Amino acid sequence: MSKENLTDEYQSNLSNDEMVELAKKQYETKQVSDYKFPTELVDLPSKGLIYPKDNPLSSGKVEMKYMTAKEEDILTTQSYIKDGTVLDRLFQSLIIGNGDGTPIKYIDLVTGDKNAIMIAARVLGYGKEYKVEIDDPTMPGTKQKENIDLTQFQNKDYEGENQVEPHKNEFEFTLPTSKRKVTFMAMTESKERKVKHQVEAIKKANRKLKDMTSRELTTRMKNMILSVDGSDEQKDINHFVDNELFAVDSKALRAYINESVPDIDLTFEFVSEETGEEREMQLPMDVGFFWPSE
Repeated sequence: MSKENLTDEYQSNLSNDEMVELAKKQYETKQVSDYKFPTELVDLPSKGLIYPKDNPLSSGKVEMKYMTAKEEDILTTQSYIKDGTVLDRLFQSLIIGNGDGTPIKYIDLVTGDKNAIMIAARVLGYGKEYKVEIDDPTMPGTKQKENIDLTQFQNKDYEGENQVEPHKNEFEFTLPTSKRKVTFMAMTESKERKVKHQVEAIKKANRKLKDMTSRELTTRMKNMILSVDGSDEQKDINHFVDNELFAVDSKALRAYINESVPDIDLTFEFVSEETGEEREMQLPMDVGFFWPSE
């Protein structure tokens, strides 16, 4: 999220109500480019380094407008909620371009950049305060109410040093046990949609065989891995994932992927009111994230 814009306004001493009021005032008075609404620049975790130079996303920024009643209509459309597209439709409605006036292709976004857009959309729509009830990990069965400041979450440090080359979505890793060399990509929205369709198709086919085994992990791996020991043939990649990828190597690869690809850090410090213990937790997202009751 843009440090220049959001740090000054949202990480100041303004209360949530004051910040929402500020947004309303800006909405009434500010005009940006050809749009009759205010916008903010969001710094992408990837800094644009993961996209080809000719891709508008290589600017490392996305310009987003404030949420209006139009976007609330999207959020309450039951058909979108049912088919799981509601948030993607929301983000596409809010994104103006790359900050230089150039439209972007939403399906090109890597998952980490999309996560940053999600946080920005929530802040620009309903303010920085997120009220949520969390299961206390130190006291099983106990829930605790939290009021989380969403502007505390920052992009992870990323300079593209693990990419095979700048502006190319490709990384290398040697598996610790088998010593096989794999190249992989950070998942994009386009790839995520492909995985979703493939998993649904497999589930439908296996239902007839009464096979309830999830294939999501292996399907995702087959789409992320670009080559194995130099072979980029899909049949070789599929065979490797299904038959030759040791569990210990799979775990190591997933850990390396999480460390290497750009993302926003969504961890926060949870302090138990019951025990006083501190735990680092991932930001929980319930129905109140984009459908706040207050």
